[in-house]
Amino acid sequence: MDAVAALQLLIAVAFLSIPVVRSRYGARAQASVEAELGRQGVRSTVMAENGMRLDAGGHETWAPVGIAAALVLPALLSIAGSPWSGTVSWVVQPLVILVNCVILYSNLTAVPSVTAAFARSGDAELQRIDVRSMLAAAEKGFPRWVMPYLQNLRHAVVFAGSISVLAVLAAG
Repeated sequence: MDAVAALQLLIAVAFLSIPVVRSRYGARAQASVEAELGRQGVRSTVMAENGMRLDAGGHETWAPVGIAAALVLPALLSIAGSPWSGTVSWVVQPLVILVNCVILYSNLTAVPSVTAAFARSGDAELQRIDVRSMLAAAEKGFPRWVMPYLQNLRHAVVFAGSISVLAVLAAG
């Protein structure tokens, strides 16, 4: 297997870690959030009623799985020796970098963006939530190695791997 394909498969695995971790620990994180909401005097069901969940459902599964699939395609083309592998990689890798920038920005601005979303919702109960405490409770529901270690490792693999793929393609 060539280096480009190996890096693309490694990046795909990094993205797949998101739904795997949420599937394994999301219910525990959800319970932690619901307990925090109860402590704040907010209905523990308000998150579920507004379609917010911490498990591997919805976009927390289809987005990373879709990104992983988009990375596996050029890797398989490369392994098969297809001349299209380079072209597809030049399209996919910059998009992966951009998507990961959005994910990183979302992680860094979670408190203000969730607070703003709750304010826009018009739901008085959502607007009363201490978002910082709620997100801290969610984080505590996951094992300590998930945030920041796994999260930072995933970002490092995605950024460094993608830049390396583009560098190898540019040099080739």
